Amino acid sequence: MSTVQDLGRPGLAHLAVPHAGALDRAAHVLANRLVGNPPHAATLETTIDGVALRFDSAVAIAVTGARARVLVNGEPRAWGLPVLLRPGDTVDVGPATRGVRSYLAVAGGFDVDPVLGSRSHDVLSGLGPPPLAAGTCLPVGEPQGAPAALDMAPYPAPAQVETLAVHPGPRADWLSDEGAALLFSQPYGVRPLSNRVGLRLEGRPLGRRTPGELPSEGLVWGSIQLLPDGQLVVLLADHPTTGGYPVVGVVDGSCAAACAQARPGTEIRLQPARSRPSPPDRWRA
Repeated sequence: MSTVQDLGRPGLAHLAVPHAGALDRAAHVLANRLVGNPPHAATLETTIDGVALRFDSAVAIAVTGARARVLVNGEPRAWGLPVLLRPGDTVDVGPATRGVRSYLAVAGGFDVDPVLGSRSHDVLSGLGPPPLAAGTCLPVGEPQGAPAALDMAPYPAPAQVETLAVHPGPRADWLSDEGAALLFSQPYGVRPLSNRVGLRLEGRPLGRRTPGELPSEGLVWGSIQLLPDGQLVVLLADHPTTGGYPVVGVVDGSCAAACAQARPGTEIRLQPARSRPSPPDRWRA
C-alpha cells in the first residue's frame, strides 16, 4: 500500500469529497523540505512494507516518517537526510521497524495529474492516482530548490504507548455512565483492520445509554465513533464526510502523527484534552 500523497483536498466536504493527503503531515513536510520542495509537493507514503524505485535521472531524495533502512543499489544510505542519486540508481526503502508510514520525497515532487486540485490517492473514494504496483512509472517535476544543507534532521520515533488528547464529542451523552467512565480509564489496542480511513481501537466494550443509530451527521478528522459492538474508531484523512454512528469524542489535531504511525497492537490511552482544539492541519514540522 504505497500511494502518492500531498496536502490533500480541503474544503470539499460539502461535496462528499474526503480531505485525504499525507497521514503524517509533519513527516511529509520534512521530507519535502530536505530535498528543497514546497510543502505541497507530492511524496510517496508507504505502509509497513516499504517500496523500491529505480530513477532514470539524477535526483535528490529523502525518507522520513516510520523508521526504515534505506538502500541505494544495495548500499546503506541515510534515513532522514538528503541522498543524491545518479541515473539508473535503485532505492529500496525497507519495512518499517518503528511506526507504520514512511515518506519518500524527490526533488521536484512526483508530478502525477492532480484530481480536484490534489495528487493524493483517497482509499475511500478512489480519487487520485492508484496505489503503486510493479512497473508503475511516476513522472518527476522540475526541482524548485537545493537540498537542505544539514547533517541531522530530528524526528521523534513513534512510541510504544500513545496518549491521545480527546475533546468532548457531540454525542458524548450516548455513553452510559459506566461507558463514559471506561472511555478514559482503560487501555486500547490498535486493530490490524486500521487504514487511512480510520484507526480501529479494541478494548472493553463501552456501554450505551441510547440504542440505535443517528441520521447521518457531518464528520471531521479525529471523530471517535462508537460502533454497535461498543468498540471505537478514530477517523483519519480518508474518512467519510457523514456518518450515523455517534461521535463520543474528537481527537485533538496535535495527535495526528501519533495516529498515523500507530502499529497494530500499539497501546493507546485516551485522556481529556486540557487545551483548546487544534486542527489537524497545524502539524509541527
